[in-house]
Amino acid sequence: MAIPSNNDNNTAPKPAPLAMTPEAFANLGAPQLAYIRPVQGPDGAEIFGIFSASGQQLGYAPERDLAFAAARQHELEPVSLQ
Repeated sequence: MAIPSNNDNNTAPKPAPLAMTPEAFANLGAPQLAYIRPVQGPDGAEIFGIFSASGQQLGYAPERDLAFAAARQHELEPVSLQ
């Protein structure tokens, strides 16, 4: 009985990579996530933006804890980006 080795030539064709749109990739398994990150407010102060997986801004809050609470109130799971 022959034991295959890593030195054998692999002649089997490799499958072609699957193509996904950036939007489909962003939403893959993450439609319930909300990304929270610091952004600059209209007056120049640091506030916290709430974003969907596709990058769309959903809202903002003056404090990080409030942004997390707002995301949870809308049945989203907040994660922090810095």
